[in-house]
Amino acid sequence: MKKTLTLVLLFFTICSFSQDISGCWSGLLEFPGGKLTLVFNIQKSENGYTATMDSPDQGVKDIPMDHVTFENNKTITLEISQAKIIYTADLDASGKFIGNFSQSGSALPMNIIHSTPIVQAKPNRPQEPKAPFPYYVEDVTFENKKENFTLAGTLTLPKKEGKFPVVVLITGSGPENRNSEILGHKPFLVIADYLTRNGIGVLRFDDRGVGQSKGDLLHATTQSFAGDVAAAVDYLKTRKDINTKKIGLIGHSEGGAVAPMVAANNKDINAIVLLAGTGIPGDQLLLQQNYLIGRAAGMTEAELEVSKKTNLQIYNVVENEKDLVTAKKQLTEILTKSYTSLPKEQQPSEAEITAIVSQQADQMLYPWMAFFLKYDPATALTNVKCPVLVLNGAKDLQVPPKENTEAIKNTLDKAGNKKVTVKIFPNLNHLFQECETGAFEEYEKIEQTFSPDVLKFMFDWLTVQFK
Repeated sequence: MKKTLTLVLLFFTICSFSQDISGCWSGLLEFPGGKLTLVFNIQKSENGYTATMDSPDQGVKDIPMDHVTFENNKTITLEISQAKIIYTADLDASGKFIGNFSQSGSALPMNIIHSTPIVQAKPNRPQEPKAPFPYYVEDVTFENKKENFTLAGTLTLPKKEGKFPVVVLITGSGPENRNSEILGHKPFLVIADYLTRNGIGVLRFDDRGVGQSKGDLLHATTQSFAGDVAAAVDYLKTRKDINTKKIGLIGHSEGGAVAPMVAANNKDINAIVLLAGTGIPGDQLLLQQNYLIGRAAGMTEAELEVSKKTNLQIYNVVENEKDLVTAKKQLTEILTKSYTSLPKEQQPSEAEITAIVSQQADQMLYPWMAFFLKYDPATALTNVKCPVLVLNGAKDLQVPPKENTEAIKNTLDKAGNKKVTVKIFPNLNHLFQECETGAFEEYEKIEQTFSPDVLKFMFDWLTVQFK
């Protein structure tokens, strides 16, 4: 989850209630270096409760919770499986939930109270294009025939009539819509607008299970997403307004691993752009990522070393233990030890540790994680023959620029692909925003959505490939 350090002062109105916990519940999550307001919107249904989560400091609303329980009129559990988020808490006599917020193995205390909804001012996003657009816009659907479901997106073309080069935009990890929307930013909308205004069509689509797209996201892997992109390319090849000899892919973050998977098996791909694409195996990437993000958050070297050892143990189980029952037992032991080793004042209760650990162990065994940890991007890159543009920001903490761009370039060189361009832009973060530190906390506060320098560099390179 991306965090911001913006501090919002909240004035809560406590409402009386009995056993019905419907309504707005708000709390403040405090972590090293900052605070984050979270809001749970809970509704009663015939079968129990449903809920959504807002992060007003980040400009994010209505994230669906896929697991909501309220047991014995006391214990609430709220979960977003794909994001590995769990909130569990007990209702006290004053009407407050006392509990812990957990994500990907890290738990922090957070209490929530019944409150009035928070109205958050819309952040300023000067790059976001506004209709009417000086180009053709069409909402489209296409089918992943292998898995038999429909994906939905938006195709933009310079004009309604003609035959145009086109690129497919590929999102990063986690559920994302066609605009790759995050923290009030819509980077894929900005990219699509820029390229289409300058003569290159763009297809962007909602991830499977997101927005108007169907399909199973929970059990999908990076390889599954490659199948979705391949379906998008197949769809474009059926259209008379697309120059099928000029089709490219632009993938961001995990999308930068997906693009080579597709290009390696499809001779119709003429060029790929890897925006903060990964070049090293997933387990190595996550270790580096955790170190850089932890250091930026103020963790000491000793704390970082403990975290690394724990993560190595977890990754070893996920990658090597085939029996899921045994794997969960081993993960439970590792995770429980990580919580009970915390200072007493930071430890959740025994019951909370049991609940959190069980959920986290299950999440670590999802197909996506097992695939991602084991996958080496070199597997696909070795078979990519088309031109490749590798771009990264020098202050990217999620996909370390030097290690990943060098790995991508070296793999392509060894495979004989000489049509490779690599550029690391100074002062840009993982989202390709001009920044100070590259930390998560800056993402939302930065008004810029996507560096104009990167937009131009990418367009100029694509223009050469599409001649």
